[in-house]
Amino acid sequence: MRLYDTDAVMGDHARRMPVEQAPYLGEFAAMDMDERWVARSPREMLDTFHWFRGEGFGLIVEDLLALPADRPVVAEGFRLLPDLVRPLLTEVGHAVWLLPTPRFRQAVFDGRGGPAWGFIAKTGDPRHALRNLLQRDALFTDRLTEQTRRLGLHGLRVNFTITEEDLARRVSAVFGLEN
Repeated sequence: MRLYDTDAVMGDHARRMPVEQAPYLGEFAAMDMDERWVARSPREMLDTFHWFRGEGFGLIVEDLLALPADRPVVAEGFRLLPDLVRPLLTEVGHAVWLLPTPRFRQAVFDGRGGPAWGFIAKTGDPRHALRNLLQRDALFTDRLTEQTRRLGLHGLRVNFTITEEDLARRVSAVFGLEN
């Protein structure tokens, strides 16, 4: 099996997209760190984040089509939006979305260093930036939950009560890979 990580190709995709095809990316790139993560509301952050708007999705599809067909591919990452993926599926069992609870997402960021981690630490108010980011991510998860339900796709809630083994088993069951 081959893994295609959409997060790993974000930089490449951002460079390959013409400005006219990526207006939200252009606006985001023009902002400083505080404008991106501190000054805007979580709702505005959600509604204007280029990857959440589907910018660059066509490049994901191009990349996947260019892969050798010698083995199955698992594509993963938050850029795989249900509304964009569904028309490309031959079976709904070929896709599953992991939907983290807000507490789980908070723990992920805490494990990375909280406000001292990565781009968050580059803002003038890292605690506020992290709070905004977590609220934006919760809104995004709500959106994904609604879309997967509306489209009849599989969404699995991820929280502290599910072990990694159990989650892997549940994902495998969706894909029809259980023993």
